[in-house]
This record gives sequence, structure tokens and C-alpha cells, in this order.
Amino acid sequence: MKILIATKNPGKVREIKFFLGSGFEAISFSELVDAPDVEETGKTFEDNAILKAKKYFEWSGIPTVADDSGLEIDYLNGEPGVKSRRWPSFAEASAGKLGREKTDQELIDMALERLKGVPREKRTAHLVAVGAYYDGKNLITERGSTDGYIVEEQKAQCEPGYPFRAIFWMPRFDKLYQDLTPEEHNQINHRKLLYKKLVKTILKLEK
Repeated sequence: MKILIATKNPGKVREIKFFLGSGFEAISFSELVDAPDVEETGKTFEDNAILKAKKYFEWSGIPTVADDSGLEIDYLNGEPGVKSRRWPSFAEASAGKLGREKTDQELIDMALERLKGVPREKRTAHLVAVGAYYDGKNLITERGSTDGYIVEEQKAQCEPGYPFRAIFWMPRFDKLYQDLTPEEHNQINHRKLLYKKLVKTILKLEK
């Protein structure tokens, strides 16, 4: 069956095509004309995934999968969550502002500052991805999560575009997330986990 992958990121398209497997004819925006932008206005990852899946199905008429992902820190009540790049500083939050877009290093510094003095057992965090499928009739959502904790200080440069991986410790492998080997990352990839669940449920609809 045809399925539209609702992202304009070529790397994510390749990754999601692989996760979907051979049971789908995956279509990307590069094969269509003038795909619109969809503003992610939801309050949760699930809200944003559903919003994109529905909007792009309505635009294309093709059953669509979309996802949203980010970091949730338990001590901070799930922040930064969907705020992602616009996670407000203390000053911005006090002024009731969402905040400007932050650099990788600013996001790292903000996370460490907010957790200053917090003991390890309370620094638990989750890299989360939530996906949605919509075909005009059926709406399916699934979630994948990788669990760890935020270290007390940054000792490594971050991988550009993935700031939190430089401070996200994986107890299972006793190393930072960004230091995982490809094989280790494949074992705990939260986006892979969510699409594995999503594919299983989608295929049940076809029976």
C-alpha cells in the first residue's frame, strides 16, 4: 500500500522508509509538488504527530505517517518536550514568553542549569518519539522511548543538531547516547521502536 512520510528531512525519510519495510510503497515530499508547511502547534508530541498526519492526508489523499520527538526530563515535569528549540529560559518563562530559538549549546546549558544540585536518581529523562497514521478513516498513534538520565556536567562536544545526546547517559551501555555504536543505537532507537509498533497496527487494518 502507498503511504506518505510526512517530513521534509531527507535523512528522516530514508530512516523511516527502512523502518516501514517492504510492505509499503513509501512516498516522500520529493515525489510530490508544493508540499505545504504545517506549523506544530500541539501541546504534546502526540498532538503534533496527529496534526501533521491529518493535514498531509487532507492535502495529498495518501495515507500518511508523521511523528514528533524530543527530550522529556522527569524532574522538570516533562520539559523541554515539544518546546524543543524554543525552550524558554528562566527570564523568558517569567515574562510568559515561549522564547527565541536556541543554539545547541544554549539548550545543553539550560538543561544543566535547571538540574543544578539535583541528585542522580532524580535526573531521569526520556528521548521520546510519537508517531501517527491517518488514512481519512483510521487514526493510530504509537510511542517509542529511550530511557536514561542527564549527567551533571558536559564533558563532550555535542553532535550538531542533537544537543541533548551529549548529556544523556545510557546506563544500559554505560556511556553517553552520542557515543553509542551503530549496533547499540539500533537496539534502543526510539523512532525505530515506534514505527515497529505502528507498522504492526497498520497491517492489521488491511486484514
